[in-house]
Amino acid sequence: MKFPIQKADIIISAVQEEQYPDSVLPEIAIAGRSNVGKSSLINKLLNRKKLARTSSKPGRTRTINFFNIEDELIFVDVPGYGYAKVSKKELEKWNHMMEEYFSTRETLSKVVLITDLRHKPTQLDVQMYEYLKYLNIPVLIVATKADKVKRGVRTRHLNDVYTTLNVIEGDAVIPFSSETGEGTDDVWNNILMDLGIERQ
Repeated sequence: MKFPIQKADIIISAVQEEQYPDSVLPEIAIAGRSNVGKSSLINKLLNRKKLARTSSKPGRTRTINFFNIEDELIFVDVPGYGYAKVSKKELEKWNHMMEEYFSTRETLSKVVLITDLRHKPTQLDVQMYEYLKYLNIPVLIVATKADKVKRGVRTRHLNDVYTTLNVIEGDAVIPFSSETGEGTDDVWNNILMDLGIERQ
């Protein structure tokens, strides 16, 4: 795959399995709590400003959004969990939508689970990680807002991520900042190595 990324186009915004793209390309899903920085991570990885919508209001992503990356892989932005102020009916719809995707999508190769390095992962983060491990899906944990954590205490914060999530061997934790770009290459290298795609 050539860098910087030239092609990054949205394919479809889906709410049910019948709408998923008919593709054999490997998919990398981006998951995390509402307002934890999913859209900012996607935009930074793809060197775009507004491909994935960012918002100060949690819960803006209400569909499963598929992005074609250089015709070599697909990024999948799933709805954030947690803070969004929505009705119980809407929340149940989101949960069903995500469960359907994670449990049935054969081309799903890895999930990037985003946490906030400033804080210990929440119980919802733990539940999501355990659910993905139950489904035997490889997970890369990206700890965002790394620029907000002083170097002197970063090791402790990273250890909190490992211990709270009970990260299993083989799943990496990478500190990341959409402000400084820290961790961008590490995230890409982890994804591409897993997929057997060479970086050019």
